[in-house]
Amino acid sequence: MHADPPRSAGTPADGVSAGLRVAILQSNYIPWKGYFDLIGAVDTFVLYDDVQYTKNDWRNRNRIKTPQGPAWLTVPVGQDINRRIRDVVLPDPRWQARHWKTLAANYRRAPFFDEVAETFAPHWLASRQTSLSELNRTLISAVARYLDIPTRIEDCSNHPVDAPAGPSARLVSMCREMGAATYVSGPAARSYLDVDAFAAAGVAVEWFAYPPYPAYPQLWGAFEHHVTILDLLFNCGSRAPRYMKASWT
Repeated sequence: MHADPPRSAGTPADGVSAGLRVAILQSNYIPWKGYFDLIGAVDTFVLYDDVQYTKNDWRNRNRIKTPQGPAWLTVPVGQDINRRIRDVVLPDPRWQARHWKTLAANYRRAPFFDEVAETFAPHWLASRQTSLSELNRTLISAVARYLDIPTRIEDCSNHPVDAPAGPSARLVSMCREMGAATYVSGPAARSYLDVDAFAAAGVAVEWFAYPPYPAYPQLWGAFEHHVTILDLLFNCGSRAPRYMKASWT
């Protein structure tokens, strides 16, 4: 846990606070628990989908547990990789029922399957998903509500900025536009994030550290951390935060 004082649940209506903590990250399909710990560590979490879509990445797929071991659950998006994430469309809805059928087949025996399915099944079975960004945001927001994470979740289109080229320049500009005091970054960005540019803009950079997560009761063989958070929800229900960093509780 970081040494900052506890933040209050929720932020002012205009999203600006003297101590505003912000994270900016591409959306993922039903991400793992660490993604939600990062969301819970900030006041505002921005889905950075106005950037290049990356193939064979977490944007449109994640892993589940099966009797045969971890397996991929992939949303079909076509072969064109020259698109922004927000421009990826989902023209054929048949994958939705297939994905839920696969989730049900592998998690029906989990203790909290029925409870969790009541909340999440409609996102696959009762609504048509036509955009990868909208799909991801809908599911990420639903999980955050289930976990009682108070963080504001926004799209990057809510914060249009003019910034010079470079992997850090737009992030810095967005932080300034939002009035952020601290930018919280995942550890993978250490190799390219321009910390000095943030400092020059008056924004501190904090590196988020994923904890040594404890194991939880899990179906199907050897324990596996790197699976969708739905695995944790199906197995632990509302007790899921006990097995996370859960800085928002």
